[in-house]
Amino acid sequence: MDQDPIDPADAPANDAAPPPAAESRPDHPSLAAALSAHRIELEPAQVELLDRYRAALWRWNEQLNLTRHTTFDKFVGRDVRDSLELAKQLPQGARVLDLGSGGGVPGVIIAVCRPDLRVTLCESVGKKAKVLQSMIDELSLPTEVFAVRVEELLELRTFDVIVARAVAPMWKILYWLNPHWHAFDELLLIKGHSWVDERGEARHRGLLKKIDLRKIADYPMPGTPPGESVILRLVPKGAGNQDG
Repeated sequence: MDQDPIDPADAPANDAAPPPAAESRPDHPSLAAALSAHRIELEPAQVELLDRYRAALWRWNEQLNLTRHTTFDKFVGRDVRDSLELAKQLPQGARVLDLGSGGGVPGVIIAVCRPDLRVTLCESVGKKAKVLQSMIDELSLPTEVFAVRVEELLELRTFDVIVARAVAPMWKILYWLNPHWHAFDELLLIKGHSWVDERGEARHRGLLKKIDLRKIADYPMPGTPPGESVILRLVPKGAGNQDG
Protein backbone atom coordinates (compact mmCIF):
# COMPACT_ATOMS: atom_id res chain seq x y z
CA MET A 1 0.00 0.00 0.00
CA ASP A 2 1.49 3.38 -0.96
CA GLN A 3 1.75 5.80 1.97
CA ASP A 4 4.13 8.53 3.16
CA PRO A 5 7.62 7.98 1.68
CA ILE A 6 10.09 6.70 4.28
CA ASP A 7 13.71 5.77 3.67
CA PRO A 8 13.68 2.07 2.72
CA ALA A 9 17.00 1.59 4.50
CA ASP A 10 15.29 2.69 7.72
CA ALA A 11 12.48 0.15 7.45
CA PRO A 12 12.60 -3.41 8.78
CA ALA A 13 11.58 -6.18 6.47
CA ASN A 14 7.91 -7.12 6.35
CA ASP A 15 7.68 -10.51 8.07
CA ALA A 16 4.05 -11.09 7.12
CA ALA A 17 4.81 -12.25 3.59
CA PRO A 18 8.04 -14.31 3.62
CA PRO A 19 9.16 -16.21 0.54
CA PRO A 20 7.17 -19.43 0.47
CA ALA A 21 9.03 -22.58 1.43
CA ALA A 22 9.48 -25.21 -1.23
CA GLU A 23 6.65 -27.70 -1.12
CA SER A 24 6.75 -31.02 -2.94
CA ARG A 25 3.37 -32.39 -1.96
CA PRO A 26 0.71 -32.39 -4.69
CA ASP A 27 -2.03 -29.80 -4.59
CA HIS A 28 -5.62 -30.61 -3.71
CA PRO A 29 -7.98 -31.08 -6.68
CA SER A 30 -10.49 -28.47 -5.53
CA LEU A 31 -11.22 -25.79 -2.96
CA ALA A 32 -13.63 -28.11 -1.16
CA ALA A 33 -10.94 -30.78 -0.89
CA ALA A 34 -8.42 -28.27 0.47
CA LEU A 35 -10.92 -26.99 3.04
CA SER A 36 -11.60 -30.55 4.14
CA ALA A 37 -7.89 -31.33 4.41
CA HIS A 38 -7.39 -28.26 6.61
CA ARG A 39 -10.48 -29.14 8.66
CA ILE A 40 -12.25 -25.91 7.79
CA GLU A 41 -16.04 -26.11 7.70
CA LEU A 42 -18.09 -23.48 5.86
CA GLU A 43 -21.63 -23.28 4.56
CA PRO A 44 -22.01 -24.59 0.97
CA ALA A 45 -22.97 -21.11 -0.25
CA GLN A 46 -19.82 -19.67 1.34
CA VAL A 47 -17.64 -22.33 -0.28
CA GLU A 48 -19.18 -21.54 -3.67
CA LEU A 49 -18.64 -17.79 -3.20
CA LEU A 50 -15.11 -18.32 -1.92
CA ASP A 51 -14.27 -20.45 -4.94
CA ARG A 52 -15.56 -17.75 -7.28
CA TYR A 53 -13.35 -15.23 -5.48
CA ARG A 54 -10.37 -17.60 -5.69
CA ALA A 55 -10.89 -18.04 -9.45
CA ALA A 56 -11.17 -14.29 -10.01
CA LEU A 57 -8.08 -13.62 -7.88
CA TRP A 58 -5.97 -16.13 -9.80
CA ARG A 59 -7.28 -14.82 -13.11
CA TRP A 60 -6.37 -11.23 -12.27
CA ASN A 61 -3.05 -12.39 -10.84
CA GLU A 62 -1.91 -13.14 -14.38
CA GLN A 63 -2.00 -9.39 -15.06
CA LEU A 64 -1.13 -7.93 -11.65
CA ASN A 65 1.05 -9.19 -8.83
CA LEU A 66 -1.70 -9.91 -6.31
CA THR A 67 -0.71 -13.21 -4.67
CA ARG A 68 1.90 -15.98 -4.58
CA HIS A 69 -0.64 -18.43 -3.20
CA THR A 70 -1.82 -19.97 -6.45
CA THR A 71 -2.51 -23.51 -5.26
CA PHE A 72 -5.58 -24.65 -3.38
CA ASP A 73 -3.41 -25.76 -0.47
CA LYS A 74 -1.71 -22.38 -0.04
CA PHE A 75 -4.88 -20.40 -0.66
CA VAL A 76 -6.71 -22.31 2.06
CA GLY A 77 -3.81 -23.01 4.41
CA ARG A 78 -2.59 -19.42 4.46
CA ASP A 79 -5.11 -16.93 3.06
CA VAL A 80 -8.33 -18.55 4.25
CA ARG A 81 -6.82 -19.69 7.55
CA ASP A 82 -5.49 -16.21 8.40
CA SER A 83 -8.77 -14.57 7.43
CA LEU A 84 -10.91 -16.96 9.48
CA GLU A 85 -8.69 -16.68 12.54
CA LEU A 86 -8.99 -12.91 12.27
CA ALA A 87 -12.75 -13.13 11.76
CA LYS A 88 -13.07 -14.96 15.09
CA GLN A 89 -11.86 -11.81 16.84
CA LEU A 90 -14.39 -9.46 15.25
CA PRO A 91 -17.56 -8.54 17.18
CA GLN A 92 -21.00 -9.07 15.70
CA GLY A 93 -22.01 -6.37 13.24
CA ALA A 94 -18.68 -4.52 13.44
CA ARG A 95 -17.61 -1.93 10.89
CA VAL A 96 -14.32 -3.35 9.64
CA LEU A 97 -11.68 -1.63 7.50
CA ASP A 98 -9.15 -3.82 5.68
CA LEU A 99 -6.01 -1.70 5.37
CA GLY A 100 -3.97 -2.29 2.21
CA SER A 101 -6.33 -4.90 0.80
CA GLY A 102 -4.15 -5.83 -2.19
CA GLY A 103 -5.85 -8.83 -3.76
CA GLY A 104 -8.56 -8.93 -1.11
CA VAL A 105 -7.03 -10.92 1.75
CA PRO A 106 -8.27 -10.80 4.42
CA GLY A 107 -11.11 -8.37 3.65
CA VAL A 108 -12.96 -10.22 0.89
CA ILE A 109 -12.70 -13.58 2.65
CA ILE A 110 -13.99 -12.04 5.88
CA ALA A 111 -16.89 -10.46 3.98
CA VAL A 112 -17.78 -13.85 2.48
CA CYS A 113 -17.55 -15.80 5.74
CA ARG A 114 -18.94 -13.15 8.12
CA PRO A 115 -21.87 -11.50 6.29
CA ASP A 116 -22.93 -9.82 9.55
CA LEU A 117 -19.90 -7.52 9.30
CA ARG A 118 -19.74 -4.28 7.35
CA VAL A 119 -16.41 -4.64 5.55
CA THR A 120 -14.64 -1.81 3.72
CA LEU A 121 -11.52 -2.26 1.59
CA CYS A 122 -8.82 0.43 1.41
CA GLU A 123 -6.21 0.08 -1.34
CA SER A 124 -4.23 3.13 -2.43
CA VAL A 125 -2.81 1.51 -5.60
CA GLY A 126 -5.35 2.44 -8.25
CA LYS A 127 -4.99 -0.65 -10.45
CA LYS A 128 -5.43 -2.99 -7.50
CA ALA A 129 -8.43 -1.02 -6.24
CA LYS A 130 -10.11 -1.37 -9.64
CA VAL A 131 -9.54 -5.12 -9.57
CA LEU A 132 -10.98 -5.30 -6.06
CA GLN A 133 -14.07 -3.42 -7.19
CA SER A 134 -14.43 -5.77 -10.15
CA MET A 135 -14.27 -8.82 -7.88
CA ILE A 136 -16.70 -7.30 -5.37
CA ASP A 137 -19.15 -6.61 -8.20
CA GLU A 138 -18.72 -10.14 -9.56
CA LEU A 139 -19.45 -11.62 -6.12
CA SER A 140 -22.30 -9.16 -5.39
CA LEU A 141 -20.86 -8.40 -1.96
CA PRO A 142 -22.09 -5.32 -0.03
CA THR A 143 -18.51 -4.14 0.37
CA GLU A 144 -17.11 -0.69 -0.44
CA VAL A 145 -13.71 -0.16 -2.03
CA PHE A 146 -11.75 3.07 -1.59
CA ALA A 147 -8.74 3.87 -3.77
CA VAL A 148 -7.22 6.32 -1.28
CA ARG A 149 -4.60 6.42 1.44
CA VAL A 150 -5.89 5.25 4.79
CA GLU A 151 -5.22 8.65 6.36
CA GLU A 152 -7.60 10.26 3.88
CA LEU A 153 -10.31 7.66 4.44
CA LEU A 154 -10.14 8.06 8.22
CA GLU A 155 -10.94 11.74 7.82
CA LEU A 156 -14.20 10.74 6.12
CA ARG A 157 -15.34 7.51 7.79
CA THR A 158 -15.27 5.84 11.19
CA PHE A 159 -14.79 2.14 11.94
CA ASP A 160 -14.92 -0.23 14.87
CA VAL A 161 -11.88 -2.26 13.82
CA ILE A 162 -9.01 -1.89 11.36
CA VAL A 163 -7.37 -5.13 10.21
CA ALA A 164 -4.08 -5.52 8.36
CA ARG A 165 -2.12 -8.45 6.96
CA ALA A 166 1.11 -8.38 4.93
CA VAL A 167 0.95 -4.60 4.53
CA ALA A 168 3.97 -3.13 6.34
CA PRO A 169 6.03 -3.42 9.54
CA MET A 170 4.18 -2.56 12.74
CA TRP A 171 5.96 0.75 13.24
CA LYS A 172 4.98 1.99 9.79
CA ILE A 173 1.32 1.05 10.26
CA LEU A 174 1.31 2.94 13.58
CA TYR A 175 3.01 5.89 11.89
CA TRP A 176 0.06 6.07 9.50
CA LEU A 177 -2.68 5.42 12.04
CA ASN A 178 -1.63 7.03 15.33
CA PRO A 179 -2.98 10.50 14.40
CA HIS A 180 -6.39 8.98 13.57
CA TRP A 181 -7.50 6.99 16.62
CA HIS A 182 -10.57 9.23 16.77
CA ALA A 183 -11.86 7.33 13.73
CA PHE A 184 -11.55 3.71 14.95
CA ASP A 185 -11.54 1.71 18.18
CA GLU A 186 -8.98 -1.02 17.71
CA LEU A 187 -6.33 -2.36 15.34
CA LEU A 188 -5.83 -6.08 14.68
CA LEU A 189 -2.60 -7.17 12.99
CA ILE A 190 -1.67 -10.59 11.66
CA LYS A 191 2.07 -11.07 12.08
CA GLY A 192 4.65 -13.80 11.80
CA HIS A 193 7.59 -14.99 13.88
CA SER A 194 9.36 -11.61 14.09
CA TRP A 195 6.46 -9.72 15.69
CA VAL A 196 8.44 -9.25 18.92
CA ASP A 197 11.22 -7.54 16.96
CA GLU A 198 8.63 -5.36 15.23
CA ARG A 199 7.18 -4.40 18.60
CA GLY A 200 10.66 -3.43 19.78
CA GLU A 201 11.20 -1.27 16.69
CA ALA A 202 7.85 0.46 17.22
CA ARG A 203 8.75 1.13 20.87
CA HIS A 204 12.16 2.47 19.87
CA ARG A 205 10.44 4.95 17.56
CA GLY A 206 8.08 6.04 20.34
CA LEU A 207 5.00 4.80 18.52
CA LEU A 208 3.66 2.62 21.37
CA LYS A 209 3.76 5.24 24.13
CA LYS A 210 0.00 5.70 24.11
CA ILE A 211 -0.92 2.22 22.85
CA ASP A 212 -1.69 -1.02 24.66
CA LEU A 213 -0.66 -4.10 22.66
CA ARG A 214 -1.58 -7.71 23.40
CA LYS A 215 -1.21 -11.01 21.56
CA ILE A 216 -4.74 -12.39 21.49
CA ALA A 217 -4.26 -15.49 19.33
CA ASP A 218 -1.63 -17.74 17.80
CA TYR A 219 -2.00 -20.70 15.49
CA PRO A 220 0.16 -22.96 13.30
CA MET A 221 1.01 -21.76 9.82
CA PRO A 222 2.84 -24.57 7.96
CA GLY A 223 5.48 -23.48 5.48
CA THR A 224 6.40 -20.22 7.25
CA PRO A 225 9.36 -20.15 9.68
CA PRO A 226 8.95 -21.09 12.47
CA GLY A 227 5.44 -22.10 11.47
CA GLU A 228 3.24 -19.82 13.55
CA SER A 229 1.11 -16.73 13.01
CA VAL A 230 -0.15 -14.38 15.71
CA ILE A 231 -2.95 -11.85 15.98
CA LEU A 232 -2.11 -8.65 17.85
CA ARG A 233 -4.69 -6.27 19.29
CA LEU A 234 -3.74 -2.60 19.67
CA VAL A 235 -5.93 -0.03 21.42
CA PRO A 236 -5.33 3.37 23.03
CA LYS A 237 -4.06 3.13 26.62
CA GLY A 238 -6.95 2.87 29.05
CA ALA A 239 -9.20 1.17 26.50
CA GLY A 240 -7.72 -2.35 26.58
CA ASN A 241 -5.35 -4.75 28.29
CA GLN A 242 -1.76 -4.01 29.11
CA ASP A 243 1.10 -4.69 26.73
CA GLY A 244 1.76 -8.42 26.42
